[in-house]
Amino acid sequence: MNTARAAALGTLFLTMAGLATASPAQAATTSANQQPSAALQPPAVAPAVAGLTGAVPYVVHPAKTFSLDPLANSAADPLNNGVALQPDSPHAAPVSTLPVTSPLSNGGGLSSLPLLGSASGLLPG
Repeated sequence: MNTARAAALGTLFLTMAGLATASPAQAATTSANQQPSAALQPPAVAPAVAGLTGAVPYVVHPAKTFSLDPLANSAADPLNNGVALQPDSPHAAPVSTLPVTSPLSNGGGLSSLPLLGSASGLLPG
């Protein structure tokens, strides 16, 4: 049973238990001179946290796979053009923008970026 279903089932159970214990007879037994109290009920934190942790992967996954370049895989994509620089030193390798821009111009998302791709694996989803 996944966490979201367990949280929903727990919330339903707590709601039904609350409805079963509340009855109109309790309200009728209070005396006429007694003032109503404004005490708050204790918060149910566990179902809220369970629901939140169950929903996080479904929220984060689209953000990880969202295509960051709307013109990806098209002829009008400006990231498809790379710039390379050959240093004056004969032993130095050329420096290019293609390793950074090619994952985006191929339609990749956050997980396909060179440095952030491995860090996005830490996010759920």
